[in-house]
Amino acid sequence: MKIRKVGVLGCGLMGSGIAEVAARAGYETVVREVSQEIVDKGLQKIQGSLGKAVEKGKLDAAERDAALGRLSGVVGLDALADCDVVIEAIVESLEEKRKTFSALDEVVKGEAIFASNTSSLTITQLAMFTRRPDQFFGMHFFNPVPVMKLVEVVRTLLTSEETFDTAFELARSFGKEPIACRDNSGFVVNRLLVPYLLDAVRALEEGVASAEDIDKGMQLGCGYPMGPFTLLDFVGLDTTYYIANIMFEEYREKRFAPPPLLKQMVQAGRLGRKSGRGFYEYGKK
Repeated sequence: MKIRKVGVLGCGLMGSGIAEVAARAGYETVVREVSQEIVDKGLQKIQGSLGKAVEKGKLDAAERDAALGRLSGVVGLDALADCDVVIEAIVESLEEKRKTFSALDEVVKGEAIFASNTSSLTITQLAMFTRRPDQFFGMHFFNPVPVMKLVEVVRTLLTSEETFDTAFELARSFGKEPIACRDNSGFVVNRLLVPYLLDAVRALEEGVASAEDIDKGMQLGCGYPMGPFTLLDFVGLDTTYYIANIMFEEYREKRFAPPPLLKQMVQAGRLGRKSGRGFYEYGKK
């Protein structure tokens, strides 16, 4: 099917990035949030991101203005009724996603396709909250969305060939490199990345080395752009802890079980950059 109008559910960190790349790709884009205050904050974030792209010479002012002209923010779900595709990027809560997709299914035209940006929940269980599981797929972006090239396109047992092909071409039209994956918790990247991050925490717990030296070892020894603890602080320790618990529930394998230190850090409010302190401190120098 031909995609002309894109709906995005959620205008937070991921949703605003998805809305930005959709608008930049030439699609009329509607992004929905639960309050006008959050909508306005998300749109300001997009304006700032586009402004930085202009400053860096990656976008000219006319392209920025055209992208902003294709973008609108709304509170009601009804504004998404005529979208050809709706991409969900709300809070990583199964219950919240259930309520949202059930309501969306009643509003959006029958031929539209649905996607979820979930990083850990299975797409099949989300698809079954609608009456169109054959028109449902996973579309997992990476943060920051305007910069990161990868998109995991996830196919369930029920996703139709037409829907999957449309999803793959949509990702390419956003300027991304899609990879195809089966529906399993964590998909490709998190299935490999999360155990690596948890093992780093276990190594710290066991006194193998300091967080700084473990980070330096992985950067200089393996060529990683950042070490595991810098990455954990960037992603958010609470986010990693939540994802790990979902994956452990799915697979029941020790490698996905969050270690005690990670749980204690979250309980202590040391969540990483967003709280000012995680494995490192982020405050006034």
